[in-house]
Amino acid sequence: MSDASSAKRPRLRTRGAELLGVDYPIVQTGMGWVSGARLTAATSAAGGFGILASATMTYAELEAAIHKVRERTDKPFGVNLRADQTDVMQRVDLLIREKVKLASFAQAPGRKVIEKLKENGVLCMPTIGARRHAEKVAEWGVDAVIAQGHEGGGHTGNVPTSLLVQEVRRAVDLPVFAAGGFHSGQGLVAALALGADGIAMGTRFLLTKESQVPEHVKAEYLRATVNDTIVTRAIDGHPQRVIRTSMIDALERSSGLVRFFRAAWNALKLSRITGTSFRNLLVEGLAMRKHQDLSWSQLAMAANAPMLTKASMVDGKLEAGILPTGQVAGVIDELPTVAELLERIMSEAEETLARLRRLEND
Repeated sequence: MSDASSAKRPRLRTRGAELLGVDYPIVQTGMGWVSGARLTAATSAAGGFGILASATMTYAELEAAIHKVRERTDKPFGVNLRADQTDVMQRVDLLIREKVKLASFAQAPGRKVIEKLKENGVLCMPTIGARRHAEKVAEWGVDAVIAQGHEGGGHTGNVPTSLLVQEVRRAVDLPVFAAGGFHSGQGLVAALALGADGIAMGTRFLLTKESQVPEHVKAEYLRATVNDTIVTRAIDGHPQRVIRTSMIDALERSSGLVRFFRAAWNALKLSRITGTSFRNLLVEGLAMRKHQDLSWSQLAMAANAPMLTKASMVDGKLEAGILPTGQVAGVIDELPTVAELLERIMSEAEETLARLRRLEND
């Protein structure tokens, strides 16, 4: 077991850090195809909180990934689940059996999932994009929330992070991790000033040495400016922030019928890669349609999205053109190790807090 030196700096004691049992109130989000065992373990070992992305894993792959994280660190970590997956309760049982610290969700899980997690000592933390969503999941009994603002990558809402965090803070008495636009210690201090208990970052962790994304794909992110992203519904029917590519422009221009047939074909290819039977794919699709109120066209697009994202983020085929990202990619220009990144963020936070104290004393 090889742990990075995670306790070089004093702990920044926030409610979020205390809840997760970490030194630094910094969460690495569960990005599909990106947040594997190496990145998750590196984050937790360095003093933050890493989250495995299981939505794009089979059950067996998730089980193996949990064991790989444990081989690399004894620090706490989490697993991101998809609430509408047909085997979500089986995955919940796995987290309970393996004593995983936390389950995170991109969409709010139902009461049954939350209750089972809580009854068995696993924390539950969904990502929300509106005050009413925070109120709803707080009523259901979640332990914390990630409040992701419009600047965030992948599926995102319409409210800027700075406003969303303040609204959520006023609405619920839970630890809140701010997401969308964070990459530095100054941002961490700003989030705390807004009422957050820490920050959650995706794109910043994607652009580290431990990220499993191919190097030439990372280079594409590094070339992006803050104006090179777009929020589109053309990928899966939901607003999603990605780097603007020729593929995205083509999807934006194409008709719903063209998207439907392209999506249906890629969904079948995805089923072969993951070992999912056509029957299970259909059952999962019907569940998605029921819970997310998708049209048949949007459903096919939603099934298509993981295939295109995998082609870009795992296989390195930039022509597939689906590169989820936050606007923060436009201000990132290097690839540190995770340990270097967290040390720098905490150093910047300390310097920023010291500067603010000097202003108070002047």
